[in-house]
Amino acid sequence: MTSQTTTTEPDRLTRGEIARTLLWIVVVASALTNMAVSFGGADTWVHLVCGAVTVLCAGALVVRNLRGRR
Repeated sequence: MTSQTTTTEPDRLTRGEIARTLLWIVVVASALTNMAVSFGGADTWVHLVCGAVTVLCAGALVVRNLRGRR
């Protein structure tokens, strides 16, 4: 008896998965940075930049999630 085995390509990461992972990394890093500079007493512009980056990346994650449901 001969058995046939089908070969499938290994699971590869898609662009969407890579983008989502990078967005989450940036969200966490900017939030942690914002918290660290809060304790360090940095200037206001540093807080604003960190907050803006966090909000923009979180917004991008929400938009990607909502578009993925359609």
